[in-house]
Amino acid sequence: MERIIAQLPRFFSPENIYFLLQGMAMTLTLTIVGCVLGFLLAFIIVYVRQTPGWWAVPMRLVAIAYVEIFRRIPFLVVTYLVLFFIAAFVKQASVFVIALVAICIYSTAYTADIIRGGFESVARQQIEAATAMNFSRWQTLTKVIMPQSWPVILPPAIVFMVSFIKDTSLVSQVGVFELTFRGKELNNAGFSGVLVFGTIALLYFVMSYPLTRFGAWLEQRLAASRHHRPQRQLR
Repeated sequence: MERIIAQLPRFFSPENIYFLLQGMAMTLTLTIVGCVLGFLLAFIIVYVRQTPGWWAVPMRLVAIAYVEIFRRIPFLVVTYLVLFFIAAFVKQASVFVIALVAICIYSTAYTADIIRGGFESVARQQIEAATAMNFSRWQTLTKVIMPQSWPVILPPAIVFMVSFIKDTSLVSQVGVFELTFRGKELNNAGFSGVLVFGTIALLYFVMSYPLTRFGAWLEQRLAASRHHRPQRQLR
């Protein structure tokens, strides 16, 4: 404890604070960019997976296999697979790109299941009615399915993003300068491990708690709008 108290002024110097803020910025950038790209790719996966017809069977099998395989592989293993695969073709590849590709692969597999569940929550009668009105498959998706499935998709997608803020610490194993990696550097510089990683834990909480509260608020808001049914006026 005496060591921690003695190190406090030097640990919270402007240089170290800026050092940690850089790590937080890298963590948030990887999380937001990787999860948003994965979310967009997941729409394609789900669209392919739900394509009707015998001619689309191979594509559906590939989409299903992708989701089932990468949802059952730990994220750290995915990161190393991407690292060695890219390193086999590209010399001195950016570790940021490697981490971003790994996050995209992993988040695509997980959010694809979230999106599929949202699409399947729409009543079948709605889709049949759109078909009867000669809507194309794309029109049915964008005008009937997606507007009604957002309340089901968005809350768990935000929960996944919040949880992934913590999982980005694993990319420090391949040398990405995110928050956990910065903490290791400060610890190696002689600062107390309790002080360093206690501060790191607090910063992860600061990043994830507002998103958690936003996700809870959004879930309540969307649930209320979903169950609200305007009453017709009697004439």
